[in-house]
Amino acid sequence: MACSEDFVQYIVEQCSGAGEIVARKMMGDYCLYCDGVVVGLICDNSLYIKPTEAVRALLDEVVFRKPYNGAKDYFYITNVDNRDYLADIVRATIVNMTKPKIKREK
Repeated sequence: MACSEDFVQYIVEQCSGAGEIVARKMMGDYCLYCDGVVVGLICDNSLYIKPTEAVRALLDEVVFRKPYNGAKDYFYITNVDNRDYLADIVRATIVNMTKPKIKREK
């Protein structure tokens, strides 16, 4: 089952306090980016965040799930209605992530 556009937009808006949030379509589902860094996935109208120790400490409930068959486990986020909570989780996710390199023209 693919994601609904409404749910994807809702998640983007809910996470917007963390920085520039973008969802890009990926095989029927979406990658979630914050300031150009992949922080999670939106699959089957569910939010999955990359697992880090910083995020684990913030979670109300620690649930691991695979967003799709063959994927690694991600944190499955059950509370997507609290904007501040989601922004904190997304900010904690990108703290130790590598920023994408800027491609230079030849």
